[in-house]
Amino acid sequence: MTLQQLKYVIEVARSRSISHAAQNLFISQPSLSNAIKELEKEMGITIFSRTNKGISITQDGSEFLSYARQVVEQADLLENRYADTQPKQQHFSVSAQHYAFAVSAFVRLLKDYDREEYEFTLRETRTYEIIADVKNLRSEIGVLYLNAFNKKVISKFLREGDLVFHELFVAKPHVFISSSNPLATRDYVTLADLDPYPYLSYEQGDYNSFYFSEEILSTLSRPKNIKVSDRATLFNLLIGLNGYTISTGVISHKLNSKDIIAVPLKVDERIHVGYITHKHVTNSRLAEIYIDYLRESIDEGLRQIQL
Repeated sequence: MTLQQLKYVIEVARSRSISHAAQNLFISQPSLSNAIKELEKEMGITIFSRTNKGISITQDGSEFLSYARQVVEQADLLENRYADTQPKQQHFSVSAQHYAFAVSAFVRLLKDYDREEYEFTLRETRTYEIIADVKNLRSEIGVLYLNAFNKKVISKFLREGDLVFHELFVAKPHVFISSSNPLATRDYVTLADLDPYPYLSYEQGDYNSFYFSEEILSTLSRPKNIKVSDRATLFNLLIGLNGYTISTGVISHKLNSKDIIAVPLKVDERIHVGYITHKHVTNSRLAEIYIDYLRESIDEGLRQIQL
């Protein structure tokens, strides 16, 4: 086993494709495939399952990758400490539901990461894809929520993917509305108050189950419904159509328009927001820093709610 083989495996896992990894590594596809097969034979495990649709990481492969990443990171630290070389390009990926505090933490991480080269990815995406991204090591961190309704189903997917949920905070439900909405001056609103207004929610694609909804109370029937795929569109419709959506109430006015406000929703529900990680993968230094910034961004948002 060589350090180069470990780097090959990590790049294939990141690229999700042998051909793309070979291009990124500047080697031929057959050479890369042979190097991985030799490593699998030496270790006595299958790291990648190969199908007509591409590759996927096996359970043994996920565990092996966690160790491989640690070895490569330690080797880079040694090289940077004792060799006259430039720091290697760093990679970091996050997949998240559409939370402003997740974006705010990502921005802070990038501002503090003073390097000439890096490749960071933030995917605001669907709930099922967040779980799949962390399971398949496409992202180190996934940000989503659990509540009494979805916890049993989501937890099952997490267990099957060897994933762990780490709670960040528990939120009382709020509605996001325009500051010009007639309900904006209320101390709180009820579900009945919201009936005249369009309800905005994030579509979930092929996994459009109530359990994967980004909004609580997803099973309720509403007279006016609009599905969107991105946060900018949702906020524009909140303002343009006097619509509403249900979330944690934590919003970043540094990143989002002050025309959007949060009003408490009078329901007996709680939203448990957290992040997921892979059981067999040790958090990188960048992941730990991002988690710290997540907590700080959430604390700032919660203080705004209390003002």
